[in-house]
Amino acid sequence: MKYLLDSNTYIQAKNFYYGMDICPAYWDWLDRQFQLGLVASVAMIGKELKEGNDQLAEWVKARPEHFIQNDDDDTQIVFAEIARTVIMGDYNAGNRDNFLAKADPWIIAKAKAIGATVVTHEALLAPNTKKVKVPNICRQFNVPCLDTFQFLRELTARFVLES
Repeated sequence: MKYLLDSNTYIQAKNFYYGMDICPAYWDWLDRQFQLGLVASVAMIGKELKEGNDQLAEWVKARPEHFIQNDDDDTQIVFAEIARTVIMGDYNAGNRDNFLAKADPWIIAKAKAIGATVVTHEALLAPNTKKVKVPNICRQFNVPCLDTFQFLRELTARFVLES
């Protein structure tokens, strides 16, 4: 896999600009990118998304293969390094604990372990921030990170209406 998608990329796409009812081509495109071996996410993200009670949860449940395992040895080793770094960092305790309890450190660890890029809607914050954010941790661990729109441009996605 070349790109690993954060949960917020799925949720924001569904809720806003690529609603499943108005832009099914986006979701078909994601399926194609998975089949090409370019796009996936991690099992922890799949678990989070399945907890919803909506069309996205159903879409995720129908595609378990899109959510790759994150319990391999290499990922576990990187996860432990991320956890140590975050615990030792000067972060807001509640934000730190929330970050470590969710899928965010796992997607970063998996991306580092397999050489993938993380795709997220979180923004990079100033280095002295008290919040733990995916782009900041990616930067600390030399993991490439970009947003959905950069991702779509890199893969030259096009959703064109046919007349």
